[in-house]
Amino acid sequence: MKALSAVVLKPGREKPVRQRHPWLFSGAVARIEGSPADGDLVEVRAADGSFLARGYLNRASQIVVRLLTWDPEEPVDAAFWQRRLERAIRGRAALAADPTTTAYRLVHAEADGLPGLIVDRYGDWLVLQALTLGIERRKRELARRLAGLVDGVVGIYERSDVDVRAKEGLEPATGTLWGKPPPDRLVIREKGFRFWVDLRRGHKTGFYLDQRENRARLPPFCADAEVLNAFAYTGAFAVYAAAGGAAQIVNLDTSGEALALAREQMALNGFHRPQDEYVEGDAFQVLRRYRDAGRTFDVVILDPPKFAFSRRHLERASRGYKDINWLGMRLLRPGGILFTFSCSGLVSEDLFQKILFAAALDAGREVQIVGRLSQGSDHPILLTFPESAYLKGFICRVW
Repeated sequence: MKALSAVVLKPGREKPVRQRHPWLFSGAVARIEGSPADGDLVEVRAADGSFLARGYLNRASQIVVRLLTWDPEEPVDAAFWQRRLERAIRGRAALAADPTTTAYRLVHAEADGLPGLIVDRYGDWLVLQALTLGIERRKRELARRLAGLVDGVVGIYERSDVDVRAKEGLEPATGTLWGKPPPDRLVIREKGFRFWVDLRRGHKTGFYLDQRENRARLPPFCADAEVLNAFAYTGAFAVYAAAGGAAQIVNLDTSGEALALAREQMALNGFHRPQDEYVEGDAFQVLRRYRDAGRTFDVVILDPPKFAFSRRHLERASRGYKDINWLGMRLLRPGGILFTFSCSGLVSEDLFQKILFAAALDAGREVQIVGRLSQGSDHPILLTFPESAYLKGFICRVW
């Protein structure tokens, strides 16, 4: 095995590494031995020189090493990347065999032992995100390997146009990595429903795949209900609400383009609903207008974008979550149902529940939790990496 440069830790700073947390922060590092370039593989050693792990280096990031293996006998070579990709794909075998669902996450970064790599499948295309320098340097190799491992794939498209790359010293990057470029938009299936997806310009990699199991829990609450779908994006929750027999659905989003696609999703699934509304506007402002006008609903869905991007944003994010949930509770008829989410990784489930408690007190409503929600099974949560549990939600009955 080729000798690697070493990142040596300060005394007493090895515990998180021994516990297999995949991030090594710069503050734990005493020195770097050798002359590795950023993006190179390095060994991580305790202050006494003993081996701890291997990973790839980036001095430009606060997370100076992303750890890949804790086995001193496991080299990070071509066979390593092949094994990790094969394992991730094997973990989605049930989804791959389900003809009613053609879109799901194939590789979930640290949780699949591949820090910085996101891969989503949309029918015959894969969408890849390279979030770290280590993956950026290897993305074309990884794309070629994925093409050989995933049956039926005709193209792999890159959507590395996310803010987190700036923390790695990287510019945004998009384009075809392998095979054919995707069409302007394509149709996927999710639990038998059909959805238009824009892989080039849509949020995240084109669709909120992590909400698949949560959407499936909505229909039983929607029979003859008036539903407010706030932060609707392209209306996936609304399609499930329509399938549950909703009397009327109000889709609310800041993007008129997303709402236009939401209308098309309904028609694509055979729902012709002239009674539904598509409202372009800021959810905080529109919900206040509804409150002032005395408008109420039987079901309110709150699936806002990420509010907390760093710890310094946490207090402000908590206020935002409290405000929007206070409004949602105020708009519900007695006995109504609130589906509410946070996708901010820094907001734990416990904190989110406390925020809902404070919102309920201020709203003067009695609120029962009748269900807990999380990300789908294709977005696994690694026990040694609690940060991988980013999506949390509650189904609440509001009296």
